[in-house]
Amino acid sequence: MRVTRLLHTRYRLNDLERSVTFYRQVLGLEEVRRHKSPRGSELVFLKAPQSEETIELCHFPNSGLVEVQPDLTHVAFEVESLAAFGEHLARLGLRYSDGPHYKSDGSGGFAFVDAPEGYEIELIERRPTAPGSGLGY
Repeated sequence: MRVTRLLHTRYRLNDLERSVTFYRQVLGLEEVRRHKSPRGSELVFLKAPQSEETIELCHFPNSGLVEVQPDLTHVAFEVESLAAFGEHLARLGLRYSDGPHYKSDGSGGFAFVDAPEGYEIELIERRPTAPGSGLGY
């Protein structure tokens, strides 16, 4: 027996609406559903336009303050252009927290931006000139 597919990844937060705004306005994710769990957690599910998997943002104050340690975890998204995404960030008053870094063979690159709670978001640019490139950094 084995699992068949990834459905969602969950991040617990201190400020749900601030994070929802970030994921929608900065990353362009779509909110697909919102509800309260049986134990009282407020849950919001978002997804990228070309993905089936979702990110579950969870606010559950009863479990204590969320303190995200540096380099704890990250989620990665594909972008068409790191340069163009960097300009988008600048228009919003934001900037990359690391990068962009480009591969020496010209096959793409990656950069990071921090979400409001401190979770890292990796942005990966894949260039079609190099087959199989950009599958991980």
